[in-house]
Amino acid sequence: MRDGAKLVAMHRGLYWRTSDGLQLDSGAFVAGLEQAAGIEAAVVGKPAAAFFATALAHLGAGAAHTVMVGDDIETDVLAAQRQGLTGVLVKTGKYLPSAHHNASGTPDHVLASFADLPALLEHLS
Repeated sequence: MRDGAKLVAMHRGLYWRTSDGLQLDSGAFVAGLEQAAGIEAAVVGKPAAAFFATALAHLGAGAAHTVMVGDDIETDVLAAQRQGLTGVLVKTGKYLPSAHHNASGTPDHVLASFADLPALLEHLS
């Protein structure tokens, strides 16, 4: 990479939840490679703007009328909000209270469970 090879990453997620608990995800390794090589990765998934634009185009939906529900406040929720979507943080999956508290922004909505989504959608419509 120091000789010009490109670093392409699927996403920047630092961890994910497995049946054994939280495990490092590829984003942790991407960050290390960026630092070691002095380059910035081209990210093709979340939180890249192109990811959300492609998803919206595929769905034929406008950002202002689309809700992103995720358990990662930074790469799911806040990234979606930066693209004009409504960001909903769900406190399941890999949700961590400390990540929520230390986040760089505030979700539009926070749900205790994905099961609470239908009521939120009804409220929003």
